[in-house]
Amino acid sequence: MLMQNLPHPGEIIKELCLELLELSVTEAAKGLGVSRKTLSSIVNGKVGLSPEMAVRLSIAFNTSSESWINQQSQYDLWQAEQHRNELHVSKLFAA
Repeated sequence: MLMQNLPHPGEIIKELCLELLELSVTEAAKGLGVSRKTLSSIVNGKVGLSPEMAVRLSIAFNTSSESWINQQSQYDLWQAEQHRNELHVSKLFAA
């Protein structure tokens, strides 16, 4: 189990891509070929990264699409682990 609260990939995009390059969401969205609303939803942590967006980010920022998808997957898993005790699951055994 992951031990720390991981940032949403949108936070990474905001801090390491947009702010560092002094890009607005509108400028970055245009460069990525997506709507401003789409990128804004990701940057604000309202939606996750799709595989297609991971590819777009990898092209635009010269990174790997796998790194973006891995960040999203790790974030999603961390979120799910926070509710582990709320899941009503029984251990299953062979009969």
